[in-house]
Amino acid sequence: MEKWVLYAIVSMAFAGFTSVIAKLGLAGISGDLGLAVRTCFVFAFVLMFAGAVVPIEQVRSLTPRNIGWLALSGVTTAGSWIFYYKAIKLGEVSTVALIDKGSVVVALVLAWLLLGESLTAAKLIGGAMMLGGLLVIARG
Repeated sequence: MEKWVLYAIVSMAFAGFTSVIAKLGLAGISGDLGLAVRTCFVFAFVLMFAGAVVPIEQVRSLTPRNIGWLALSGVTTAGSWIFYYKAIKLGEVSTVALIDKGSVVVALVLAWLLLGESLTAAKLIGGAMMLGGLLVIARG
């Protein structure tokens, strides 16, 4: 198994735990406050992790282009998290998490349009099946 596949599987497992644990943490507070508290912990942990594993030469090699794209990614991440927390506060985590995974279809199309990644028959069929499943879940 390639290393990136293992990383993706570990990411999937953490993401699954994240939603359920977050819902437990939102008991008695708003989703907005919960998100703010969670984000502080994410920031601290990621900063410590980067301090431990990122060589200083890489920090020095950052360009304005890197910073701009990563800043935009941060803005879109914040938007995603804000609405995700609003959704899990009000809805069932299992349904919200499944609908949220529709982001795979968005990423598939954007990767094809903006990055020139291949759009194979398998990806199209899988994306269509995911979209169909999301419609079933959203209406159920």
